[in-house]
Amino acid sequence: MAIKIYTDGAARGNPGKSASGFSIYSGKKLVKEKAEYNGICTNNVAEYKAIISALAWVSENIEAPANSEVELYSDSELVVRQLTGKYKIKSESMRKLSLEVMGLVRKFSKVTFHNLPREHPGIKMVDKRLNELLDGISEG
Repeated sequence: MAIKIYTDGAARGNPGKSASGFSIYSGKKLVKEKAEYNGICTNNVAEYKAIISALAWVSENIEAPANSEVELYSDSELVVRQLTGKYKIKSESMRKLSLEVMGLVRKFSKVTFHNLPREHPGIKMVDKRLNELLDGISEG
């Protein structure tokens, strides 16, 4: 089964109030969307949390994840390049998040990471939900 995942993370302030979210498609059918508040963290941490949450959801909710190929799309060039080995990970906290992603990756037959511009419709849809969530969280 081929699965496409669009992820995004947002932080208002860096660090600041943050949210992570994803949309998961099987073919052209939307299977799951989620946006969740993270509390205070950086944008990069929010991006990683979106990927972790999406891969965990897929691994727990689809039949035979070991036979599934996943294409994951993010607008975070940094995170995608860290996960594909093009950039070194210098931060210990980011390294831990990367290892968590790689543990989830092993549950699938193949996972590929792609960087997309923030204007891509799949990313824009997730970003819109994150902003709506953050708009609803009172300041304080």
